[in-house]
Amino acid sequence: MSTSSSAQDFVRFALDQGVLRFGSFKVKSGRISPYFFNAGLFNSGASVGRLAAFYAQALIDSGISFDMLFGPAYKGIPLATATAVALAQHPAAAGRDIPFAYNRKEAKDHGEGGTLVGAPLQGKVVIIDDVITAGTSVRESVEIIRAAGAEPAAVLIAMDRMERAGPDDALSAHSAVQDVARTYGMPVVSIASLSDIMALLEQDAQFADHRANVQAYRAKYGVTA
Repeated sequence: MSTSSSAQDFVRFALDQGVLRFGSFKVKSGRISPYFFNAGLFNSGASVGRLAAFYAQALIDSGISFDMLFGPAYKGIPLATATAVALAQHPAAAGRDIPFAYNRKEAKDHGEGGTLVGAPLQGKVVIIDDVITAGTSVRESVEIIRAAGAEPAAVLIAMDRMERAGPDDALSAHSAVQDVARTYGMPVVSIASLSDIMALLEQDAQFADHRANVQAYRAKYGVTA
């Protein structure tokens, strides 16, 4: 699979920030993964600013028509906020000021009340998150957006692990990202994917020691497209 220069730049940026690491990691599914991606480690103004620029570029490159952004609590809140800022500054935005909204986990019983904060949900809404694992956050976001009479237009994430779910003897046919796209009939756009990580491992000798382990993990759990 071909990989874009922007995706490769993002993979190297994630490595530089310690967000992407190689080694041996027990992940949420219980699997031992040869790599780990933790977007929560983008935790400074400069790193989140650059991350948001990658999100904005991926969304613009996708060609998807959208009216606003939605960040699911909690990780999606700063991501949607920062991406809206990056989009406002992007030359291709042609001066558009993109609204955004997010939800609270707990309803507020004073002030404006409710669980939604930000611009009213309307038009075509892009959901922004870090990764998709079980798809729970996307399902909740879709329900919130539809309940407001708006249309979920796409999901935008940082990394697509391209990984099948389930126990080793009963792996799902598709990845969590593919399942979300099929279930809700909308595209899932990622800044980068496991294919881009593999491309780095194949091109850069300093990571050669990790290549076989990641290839083996992908052969066991991965999807090809």
